[in-house]
Amino acid sequence: MKRITRRTALTMAGGTVTASMVINAATAAADAPAPGRPKASGAGPALRTTLITRVTPRNNWRVTAVAIRYANPIDLRGGVIPPSAFQVTADLGGQRAARTVSRVYPNTVAGTDDLPHAGRPGRYLIIELDPDDANAQAAGTDPLPLHRAYAVRQVADVKTPGGDLVLAAGPLAIRNDDVITPVVDDLTAGSFTDSTGFELAFRLYQPEGFVRSPGAATRYPLVVTLHGGGEVADNNMTQLTANRVAVTFAKPERQRRHPAFVLAPQIPLPRPMDGPDGTDWTDPRVRTALVELIDTFTTQRPVDADRRYLVGLSSGARGIFNLLPRHPHTFAAALATAGWGDPSTMDRITHIPIWADHSIDDPVVPYREGRFGKPGTWTLMNALESAGAPITRGEWANDLPKAEFEARSRALLNRARRTGSHALFTSYTPGTTPVSPHFAWAQTYENDVVIDWLFDQSR
Repeated sequence: MKRITRRTALTMAGGTVTASMVINAATAAADAPAPGRPKASGAGPALRTTLITRVTPRNNWRVTAVAIRYANPIDLRGGVIPPSAFQVTADLGGQRAARTVSRVYPNTVAGTDDLPHAGRPGRYLIIELDPDDANAQAAGTDPLPLHRAYAVRQVADVKTPGGDLVLAAGPLAIRNDDVITPVVDDLTAGSFTDSTGFELAFRLYQPEGFVRSPGAATRYPLVVTLHGGGEVADNNMTQLTANRVAVTFAKPERQRRHPAFVLAPQIPLPRPMDGPDGTDWTDPRVRTALVELIDTFTTQRPVDADRRYLVGLSSGARGIFNLLPRHPHTFAAALATAGWGDPSTMDRITHIPIWADHSIDDPVVPYREGRFGKPGTWTLMNALESAGAPITRGEWANDLPKAEFEARSRALLNRARRTGSHALFTSYTPGTTPVSPHFAWAQTYENDVVIDWLFDQSR
């Protein structure tokens, strides 16, 4: 039996969501080993090959594994498969290069297993790949054409510890037919046309409770994520895969703790550049469409209007600092990373809980000077404090281990609560933000302290 992923067609006033049904790999129940131990050589032929991709905190969208489905369960009887038994190559952009195989194991589903002793007897063979390979990327400016881009060949027999043949090596290579991206695949693709005819594409996550009982009285928070300038495109994908600003709010463990709608709009090409400082979310057409989309969605779905949150990075944070003063009673709180804006408008948002962060050595959006003549986060937070909102400040390294990073955040939050402050500002020490000093957001959305704080706020 095959399972259809949770994607629904959502029709809203002013716009229509078009969702295609996507057929996933067989369910775990269907792939579980049959009663009784199968014959060791009974795995049979490979039936389907699927790439497994992942949106990582710092390295964007990567191909992290290959899942091969066999006709019968694979039972190693306690044995292990050496990575050298399989060769994987990627054909991308006219270039062919090998991928590094790190682990191989059977599983009951087309998914990776993070446990040290991964997998269990099942019809899937999982070949994990090193995400740091130079050719591991799944996208450039746009998603790469990954279907049938990967070739897998078995170069050594796989046997049980007793010597029984499980999978035989051979000269034939198989290519992937499918690509799955956990969490990303759970966000419905749609578009919204505003009252002026301007269209915004978006992706939407709908909480499981709403999907199960759409008529229930429960109302859910709404998280609106504003992407950076690099994700302006017509693919309705890179606002999810260039970073984890949207994905982290839709992942299962986060939804179990904070069930919410997650709305991730994308600014279309050609880049709307009519905003007062040449950015995107400040473009009047984009801003108008975004506000109408949020308002329409709030009336069409069980959204708690007192718990609508704005989250954005880079020009998305610029969008936050531009949008909040214009709609000071719409949003309950905001997370703004590496942004810039107009200090003269900060007096309009002194009542709104904000947690901002920025790398001190950011060369793209300078910490103090900002961009396009509009100051950066340091200057904005000073202006916010001068307008009457006490700021609780902290500085630490951006590359701290998660536990220590969250401990620093918790201490900052506790200090804010003791002083009655609802505006927090985290600065990252120069030289500590990996990949690029501009990418200050890598730990922001993985930080449970910050996210718990966000969902605690209500208008």
